[in-house]
Order: sequence, then structure tokens, then C-alpha cells
Amino acid sequence: MTFHIGAKPGEIAETVLLPGDPYRARWAAQTYLENPVLVNEVRGMLGYTGTWRGHRVTIHGSGMGMPSLSIYANELMQDYGAQTLIRIGSAGALQHHVKVRDLVLAQTASTCGSPSRSIFRELNFAPCADFGLLMAAHAAALKVGVPVHVGGIFSSDTFYDERPDLSDQLQRHGTLCVEMEAAELYHLAARHGRRALAVLTISDHMLTNEALPADQRETSFGAMVEVALEAAFA
Repeated sequence: MTFHIGAKPGEIAETVLLPGDPYRARWAAQTYLENPVLVNEVRGMLGYTGTWRGHRVTIHGSGMGMPSLSIYANELMQDYGAQTLIRIGSAGALQHHVKVRDLVLAQTASTCGSPSRSIFRELNFAPCADFGLLMAAHAAALKVGVPVHVGGIFSSDTFYDERPDLSDQLQRHGTLCVEMEAAELYHLAARHGRRALAVLTISDHMLTNEALPADQRETSFGAMVEVALEAAFA
């Protein structure tokens, strides 16, 4: 048990999927895991452990933004021994060829600032995904038949954007999408020698203003969960 996770020793699997929304964690666990058991509900951040094709898996909410994810990822790695951590979440497209409902696999994650920034001081450390997970996820996406893009993303530390000039430069430099957590996950995985990947579903488009209706989000997010699970145990 830690400050933010009430699970007992042994109740967290070595493979953890991290949606930001705790209710999405519950949905994913009840939909894709066999015999999911609630192992955490401290502060309403739900975590479930079950099995997928005989493999133990925990699906645990991480909250919104890098500071929140940093708390849960740190405790999962250092106190519960998580070895493979895959963020599953939504993102906003920054390129015209990236469409709503497409998947993005974050090869790298740029950011203006994260909880890890103070460690590196003047160094602009470039965190990246685990290459084995990245390859396996790409193969899984092709198998599932969902459009998939691999490349750099932007992890924002603000939800309401007031920097159109920054968005313009991100688009100019080929950044695929924007979300709020992956860069810190990649920093922490590098620091602790763990495997990490972000598998993202495009839920809205920053250029066209198209957005996925709320009633279609769960079904559209299913492919993302399947790809993450396939990649974790490839």
C-alpha cells in the first residue's frame, strides 16, 4: 500500500495499462480481462487486476496531466514492481492525414515541461518508447485492421491551448497529435529501466474541429486496448 494506491503486495501485475480516466479503466478491465478484481479505489482512482489470455494484467487510472501520471507511475514501478507500462488514451490530431478514430503510436514525446524537467536542468532530454513494444504494437494494429501512425507526439501541460504559434510549429515539424501524459511516462520508464509505450486513439482534430461523439468513444477505443494487450505479450 502506498499514499495513492491501496493495493496489497502481489495485487498489481507486472504489465499495467494506464488510461487517464478511472472509469475507462473499469470499462477496459470488465470488457477485456477475465475475472477482473478491484485492487485500488483510493481517491476514486480505480485499478483492476485480471488476466488476458492467461497473462496477468492490471488496468489502472492515471488521472489527467503529467503530475498525476507521475504519482501513479512512480508508485507502480517502485513499490509494486511494474515492468511494462502502456498508456492508453485519447489525443487530438495535429496533421491532416491523421484522422479521427485512427491510432497513434508515440515513438517520441516532446513537452514544454514535465515533473522530470528539474532533473535535467539545461538538458533537453528526448524520451522515447520501448522499441520492442513499438514494433509489436504496430504489427498488432495492422492485424486488427485499424489505421495507425507512428511518430512524434506532443505532451502538453495545459488543456486549454493559448499558444497557436506553438501548435503551428508542432504541425510544421510533423508532430502527429497532442495529449497530456506520455512524455512523463517515457521519462520515468527510462529512469527506472522499464518498458513504456503510448497507444492513442484520435478523439478530436485540432485542424478540422471534428470530434468523436461521446456515445462512440468506448467502441472506438476498443482497438487501442486490443493493440496494447497484444503488444505487451508479443
